[in-house]
Amino acid sequence: MTAWMRNNGLFLVNAALFIVFLAGMSVTGWQTANQDLVDHGRAAETFGAFLGSGDFFEAVFENWESEFLQMGSYVVLTIFLFQKGSSESKPIGKTAPQDEDPRRHRGDPKAPWPVRRGGLWLVLYENSLLILFAVLFLASFAGHAIGGAAAYSEEQQLHGGAVVTPLAYLGTSQFWFESFQNWQSEFMVVAVLALAAVYLRQRGSPESKPVAAPHAETGT
Repeated sequence: MTAWMRNNGLFLVNAALFIVFLAGMSVTGWQTANQDLVDHGRAAETFGAFLGSGDFFEAVFENWESEFLQMGSYVVLTIFLFQKGSSESKPIGKTAPQDEDPRRHRGDPKAPWPVRRGGLWLVLYENSLLILFAVLFLASFAGHAIGGAAAYSEEQQLHGGAVVTPLAYLGTSQFWFESFQNWQSEFMVVAVLALAAVYLRQRGSPESKPVAAPHAETGT
């Protein structure tokens, strides 16, 4: 068990932090929502009711949407684009291991089974990371639209307005404001990391070049 936890520590710690922060968001969001209801002369809702509300779903999926967009875009952009001197970039003018044709390893017994199988399975597998992030982004985008429409409709009703459908909500400035305010921050962080990794170091981290590496050294 100890060896398994050490071998999977990065995933386990991040998963635990995700649960802790999601729980904190849920509790504080419930308290905020109830305060808003009380301010409008309505009865407070239970915690369970809040977890099923548009407010909660909108807040969760709005953030997930931007994270999956960021990572999916990063996976694609790093195929074609380079940043000289950054550990976040593939080497410039050199063949990177990631570019190697996996069909050359079809006979390798240690290769993943889609590589050994070939055909459509291999095509899907060699693009599977992007496919995963695309599916998760689209699912989160839909969740944001559905939850956001419910929250928006509730707010509209509090002020005498009409209910909107998720499709209609996609046409509101509110939906795109929620999306763009998250998207811009995600790509800002990626840009900062790509450039900062040229000149700055963090000893022991695979996200950094070796401390003694020259600034012009590109890739890992």
